[in-house]
Amino acid sequence: MIELSDQQKTELEAAAFRRLLQHLRERADVQNIDLMNLAGFCRNCLSNWYLDAATEAGLDITKDQSREIVYGMPYEEWKKRHQNEATGDQKAAFERNKPVDH
Repeated sequence: MIELSDQQKTELEAAAFRRLLQHLRERADVQNIDLMNLAGFCRNCLSNWYLDAATEAGLDITKDQSREIVYGMPYEEWKKRHQNEATGDQKAAFERNKPVDH
């Protein structure tokens, strides 16, 4: 396995994260509840993890700011543009698979 410096790891991880965010922004048709039901995380989880990392780093950002970073726009705007009402099946699957922190 290739040996990477801590700086290289950080740069590659950051690049992969930016690509994931771009992919999720381009796939606004994929609802958060579907992500939760299939993968156990969603855009909101990513924004919470981002907020946790910022807080640990001593940065003062808000939940709304971390969500805007992940969504690429204010969360309320994204919801108006892209979020659909969850179906009964989606809600039932979420309840069956719901992680402890949701």
